[in-house]
Amino acid sequence: MSAEDKIRETVTSNDVVLFMKGTASMPQCGFSSQIAGILNYMGVEYHDVNVLADDAIRQGIKDYSDWPTIPQLYVKGEFIGGCDIVRDMTLSGELDGLLAENEVSYNQDAADEIRKANSDG
Repeated sequence: MSAEDKIRETVTSNDVVLFMKGTASMPQCGFSSQIAGILNYMGVEYHDVNVLADDAIRQGIKDYSDWPTIPQLYVKGEFIGGCDIVRDMTLSGELDGLLAENEVSYNQDAADEIRKANSDG
């Protein structure tokens, strides 16, 4: 199976997938850690893929999404974005809406706490 086939199978057979450097329990870069932290805090169940464990997947995911950086978040097979996009979506509430719209379970109170902790008020 090619790297592209493995990636396609992974993103279509899991509701939420995070291609990251390291794992959900042990991220290996700050950007991966930020997204994993958001998802973990919000109680989102997701499949993590450590791109450091497979060079073909590491390059393949960049080609698959036509996005040059890792981490990359997918929800219901759709590429959502990298760290800055996911962080901005979290702070605006857009991520909540996307998860709810796709019937992905998450903790609304935790999402609200993230926004409250990052607000200027």
